[in-house]
Amino acid sequence: MDEQTFNSNKPEMPRISDIRRSARYALKDNWTQAVLATLVYTLIGCAAGSIPLAGLLVICPLEFGFMLCFLRLIRGEDSSEMVGDQFDVFNQYGRYLGGSLLVFLYTLLWSLLFLIPGIIKGYAYAMTPFVMYDHPELDADDCIHESRMMMNGYKWKLFCLDLSFIGWAILCIFTLGIGLLWLQPYIEASHAKFYEELKARRA
Repeated sequence: MDEQTFNSNKPEMPRISDIRRSARYALKDNWTQAVLATLVYTLIGCAAGSIPLAGLLVICPLEFGFMLCFLRLIRGEDSSEMVGDQFDVFNQYGRYLGGSLLVFLYTLLWSLLFLIPGIIKGYAYAMTPFVMYDHPELDADDCIHESRMMMNGYKWKLFCLDLSFIGWAILCIFTLGIGLLWLQPYIEASHAKFYEELKARRA
């Protein structure tokens, strides 16, 4: 069955406003943990970023762990320890490091050709961390492939979701970046909800 036929047999994706509403609902009683997790992630990123190799070896897998915190949040799982939960990926360090580095490398190589293809591929690989979490039996390349399949026909939708936050991002400038501690969880929770919707369509 081709992608067009597949899409025609499934319900439409929720509107962007509905995805964002679901994200806000999930965050409603969890803002403190979400903001603290974002703060810790940001501080580690700034520290590791000063050493390029350390940045790749630490931040790449940690970014996946940070994203997975919000997938568990969207699913209604216990989110009382989000600060620590983002480090769970280091229990499978090799797997998540490999996956994150492959995503980084593939995106970089496409970006070296032209900027736009690099952005498009970045969106194609966007669901990789979630796929790795749900499918521990798959290797990193298979997870990237599954992400590409899931995002076939939905890259523009995810781009528009990201674009819908531009107003909040501009406002964050006037808070000297502090507002990003609230905006980033909002975005990540929305991405996790987007994945859940894609997953339901492939069920």
